[in-house]
Amino acid sequence: MGVIKVSPDTAALYSACDMLDDMKSESSYTSSEEGCGGGERHAVLSYEQVSRLNDVMDEVVAIHGRGNFPTLHVRLRELVAGVRARLEAPQTAGGAGVNVRDVRLNGGAASHVLADRPQPYSDIDLIFTAELPTARHCDRVKAAVLGHLSTLMPPATPRRRASPAGLKEAYVSKMVRVNSDGDRWSLISLGNSRGHKSVELKFVDTMRRQFEFSVDSFQIALDSLLAFHECAQLPIGENFYPTVVGESVYGDFNEALLHLAEKLIATRQPEEIRGGGLLKYCALLAKGYRPARPDKIKTLERYMCSRFFIDFPELGQQRAKLEAYLRNHFVGREEEALKHRYLTLLHGVVRESTVCLMGHERRQTLALIEALACRELCARAPLLLAPPYYVCVCAACAACPGCAAASAGACPGCAQCAPPAPYCECCRAASCPA
Repeated sequence: MGVIKVSPDTAALYSACDMLDDMKSESSYTSSEEGCGGGERHAVLSYEQVSRLNDVMDEVVAIHGRGNFPTLHVRLRELVAGVRARLEAPQTAGGAGVNVRDVRLNGGAASHVLADRPQPYSDIDLIFTAELPTARHCDRVKAAVLGHLSTLMPPATPRRRASPAGLKEAYVSKMVRVNSDGDRWSLISLGNSRGHKSVELKFVDTMRRQFEFSVDSFQIALDSLLAFHECAQLPIGENFYPTVVGESVYGDFNEALLHLAEKLIATRQPEEIRGGGLLKYCALLAKGYRPARPDKIKTLERYMCSRFFIDFPELGQQRAKLEAYLRNHFVGREEEALKHRYLTLLHGVVRESTVCLMGHERRQTLALIEALACRELCARAPLLLAPPYYVCVCAACAACPGCAAASAGACPGCAQCAPPAPYCECCRAASCPA
């Protein structure tokens, strides 16, 4: 993989050994993952990986606003530097007065940087590790982020429109704060336009569980790259680039990188994965990933199903979570095409591995997933007429606009509409003589 290649010309800027030591010492908020065993959890990035990281950080992101608020365009590394400066500035100067230990790239963008093959990613996840001892500090962080957004507004923007309340309503799509059971962190998600990458800013003091599966466990320290752009007069080149360190909070960097290359699903302490892990697991299956340990996967599925129904016990909560996941994690033509397959796989996992529900509750959830799958199938029916997908167009389906629009001949028979391709509610055996 070439993950430990270091250019000798960068020694004057950063020492790889010092970077590794610093990153280990600053990973105190990952204490629950320490001692997982396995190999080294840190690695120095190669030139190719640093170059991809530089491209990601040089990307101009669009932060879309609601209503008639303008879209803000900002280079990602400038956004990171600006937010960090606001966080560290004293309160008397409009900052948060918070000590930021380091800044990291996380999630799909980090996987894209490290993988040999391009990895599509829908969000840009950034982690600011900081000291947040009280809820008041989180309030100051929120104010600092909104304050920085105000500096990105066009100069002619009226002052009343750049108020914290207005900026929050216009540009923040999600805001989360957790302060319980050893977790102390907050999340601010910027961007509201479907089809564009949102930027998720996570401010972490302590977090017991930072990953779901090994392939999403990567974090890349950005401090050396940001310092390079501040100090260096020359662009990054094969013989002149900063030393950048990556970490896998899964525990073994090279093992996690192998899982990413081979599209394998693996995790540690599956009982700690929260309810959304089930949805992420089925999304990986839909994208061609497979279990690293097939003999253990049923146990993992039972854990994830149980936790999903603990976190989302009501049918309305389940619908809201599923619809939000489909909306936020399947963006773009190729991803949109995976929705039906994803729901079919989710239906199968819930059907086979749910052991914590009463029979009628389980049937309600399965019916919900079937209905969502039917909706996706009908929406894409013109593209899915070839096997193994079938669209029932018998007389009983006449009331379904999606099926009617997709009709292309005689009905193949309702047996063809049965799982694994969920069928329309109007194609139930009771209403369809076929």
